[in-house]
Amino acid sequence: MIKRSGSSEILHDVVEHKGVLNLAGVVAEDLSQGMAGQARQVFEEIDRQLAAHGSDRNHLLSALIFITDMKLKPEMNKAWQAWLKREHLPTRATIGINDLGPKVLIEVVVTAAVK
Repeated sequence: MIKRSGSSEILHDVVEHKGVLNLAGVVAEDLSQGMAGQARQVFEEIDRQLAAHGSDRNHLLSALIFITDMKLKPEMNKAWQAWLKREHLPTRATIGINDLGPKVLIEVVVTAAVK
């Protein structure tokens, strides 16, 4: 069975199938912040969504991170390492992209196992 939640005109925020959660891309709410601030906001929102669906950051399977300036990757990595314990790191790719929208520096897509 497939469960979907948080619908809009173009997507669902979370789709669950066979104990795996697929989260739609998450961006920061306060776009006045730099990379570190936006990354922390994104990770906090991912925490909220995972908790609401019976999981947590220790159950992440994979992450796709889109950033608009690869020069900011070290700053993003610092926030990432502060958020996740080394033993719970998922697979990950960081992709430089030209435009995510006005003032958006980072968007993150993750999959996670349900606890």
